[in-house]
Amino acid sequence: MLHPESFGWARRCCADDPQQAEDVLHTAYLKVLDGRARYDGRASFKTWLFAVIRMTAAGVRRWRWLRVVGVDRPARPREAAAADESLEQAETSQWFRQALASLPRRQREVLQLVFYHDLSLPEAAEVMGVALGSARTHYERGKRALREWLEQAGVEDEIGRYRNPEAV
Repeated sequence: MLHPESFGWARRCCADDPQQAEDVLHTAYLKVLDGRARYDGRASFKTWLFAVIRMTAAGVRRWRWLRVVGVDRPARPREAAAADESLEQAETSQWFRQALASLPRRQREVLQLVFYHDLSLPEAAEVMGVALGSARTHYERGKRALREWLEQAGVEDEIGRYRNPEAV
């Protein structure tokens, strides 16, 4: 039901590290099952679960940071693109990932929660642990910055025309 989306959110919270995301998601599920995380009904179940995952990932990051202070480790390679994805889709995805990665953390988070996980802005704000007004600000600034980045890069829009006339 929510597992694929939960795993996607866990990957986002874990800097796209699939192994760490699995660990975080497993720990979050255990918190729910053993009662350390309790659903009180103030938000939708999905919003609450995403908040549990985010808080679990933050705890894992703090714990790992304490264990490896001063130790440099090479970053894990990113997971390869799916084999059946066409070259055009892969290129578009790469442009979008680069544009998204260029945004500040809060803007990336709110855009991912709204567009990829179909949360409303109030739900996204709750998952992120910020006020609704702050989430709205990050959302609008993120959309604007994303649009500007894509226009400057000369990425084509859905009807095949360049949005940036200087790029033609």
